[in-house]
Amino acid sequence: MKPLARYASLNSYIDVSRSVGIEPIRLMRGVGLDPAGMALQDRWIPAVSVARLLERSAAESGHQDFALQLAERRRFANLGPLGLVIREEPDVRSALTILVRHEHMYNEALRMNMVVRNGLATIRIGFELGEQTETRQAAELALGTLHRLLRDFLGSLWQPIAVCFTHCAPADASTHRRVFGSTAKFEQEFNGITFYAHDLDVPNKRSDPQMRNYAYQILDSLDSQGETTTSSRVRELIEILLPTGRCSVEQVARSLGVDRRTVHRHLADAGETFSSILDATRAELAENLVENRRYSMTEIAELLSFSTPGNFSRWFRRRFGCSPGQWRNRK
Repeated sequence: MKPLARYASLNSYIDVSRSVGIEPIRLMRGVGLDPAGMALQDRWIPAVSVARLLERSAAESGHQDFALQLAERRRFANLGPLGLVIREEPDVRSALTILVRHEHMYNEALRMNMVVRNGLATIRIGFELGEQTETRQAAELALGTLHRLLRDFLGSLWQPIAVCFTHCAPADASTHRRVFGSTAKFEQEFNGITFYAHDLDVPNKRSDPQMRNYAYQILDSLDSQGETTTSSRVRELIEILLPTGRCSVEQVARSLGVDRRTVHRHLADAGETFSSILDATRAELAENLVENRRYSMTEIAELLSFSTPGNFSRWFRRRFGCSPGQWRNRK
């Protein structure tokens, strides 16, 4: 299955897109992402779709610094629950160790490692997206975000020794100079950040030992949930694809990087079928949508990918034993 990333990886995407004169909604749909999902930051989406969206956005806008503009707006909160843990770590070394060890909690495609040698610390990054695609923008987003997090710990005047990129320099490097100063290096052997090892021992003045205990309880509870199953991934993708009108086992399989037979086989091993998950997901969403009087029945039918309101009403009656209107009126 293809690795996934949290929707939070696209935080501020719509604002930055509009600021450089491109239409974010069209571009998101063009790579199979549902713009409505931006409100659900912890939802998972194919990481390769995020990488492609960033590349297309940079190309269409003519801004090679597109992902770096996103990185400038990053906060600890964009890491989800892991951000709570990192923020309470006692020093930079502990924070980075947690970040690297639990990278899968915010992006399954990201690979990070930290090496400390001869007085220098280097954090390298890479990507395993499940298929070939350009990652220039993804690398700039990841390193820009990491650079910002380090500055949050070490102060706004802190500078690394070097921020290294394997790709060539942009035609206009003004954003890179603003963010990294003179430390940005292009056409290097790796993507990563190098800084003095003594920075690792700088204490985190905002750390609260009591809050750290609570943060670790959250981390332990998330780790105990185990690996994401095929069923849960299919369910997430169905929720994302339903409003687009392109929710099919073929589309889900493409998003997971496999063929439909593989999806059916994995679901069968778990005692499920695509149809059963689709029906259960629709039912869960339908209950909430029908109770919300903001939506008309026609709008709900479209959001749940029914071809007509009549088809939705017949399905709803079979599922719940009454019409959508009757369900809404008795609530």
